[in-house]
Amino acid sequence: MGGAKRIVLLGPPGAGKGTQAARLSAELGWVHLSSGDILRAEVRSATPLGAQAEQFMRRGDLVPDGLIIEMIAARITNVEGFILDGFPRTVPQAEALEAVTALDVVLNIDLSRAEVVRRLSSRRVCADCGAIHNLANDGLADDAPCPGCGGRLMQREDDEAEVIERRFDVYAELTAPLISFYRERGVLATIDGGRAGDEVYADVLQAVGR
Repeated sequence: MGGAKRIVLLGPPGAGKGTQAARLSAELGWVHLSSGDILRAEVRSATPLGAQAEQFMRRGDLVPDGLIIEMIAARITNVEGFILDGFPRTVPQAEALEAVTALDVVLNIDLSRAEVVRRLSSRRVCADCGAIHNLANDGLADDAPCPGCGGRLMQREDDEAEVIERRFDVYAELTAPLISFYRERGVLATIDGGRAGDEVYADVLQAVGR
């Protein structure tokens, strides 16, 4: 896999990290590792780590370092090109990651608090097919069925407005210092996440040298 990169995506909840990571992975073949998806899989599987992590996730708090570092490290071992989405979230996690692997680029997708709340409080998940929709962006009424399968659209607990505000506060307190951490290491690129997805993606490609 020539030219593979080791990438971290930073940004507040709702900044579009997952969307951008999925596009990069599909186009370039690099492994997309979302800490949120990994944690939810652990919860669904009712593993001991998942049971502990669920208590923090329900409150919108960060999962403690000891619960997540082991999961992430196992998934990046012997992987040439990867995109870490949602990890690290704290400076201690970043330091732990440095002990496992070096990074080529850290993309900071910037988004305001007001836009974070607007985006996430409008997000719904289909109870039947799992598709994710946004009421505001998709022009859907609050009680609309899933456009794909007709199933019931549900709001995740961590997408309720008060939890979103808490998640942003946690991000500002614990995760935002990573911007300085990676700037000092010369690998940080900041991108305006308030624009259309295609515009953001164009900047992402440029930042990773494509």
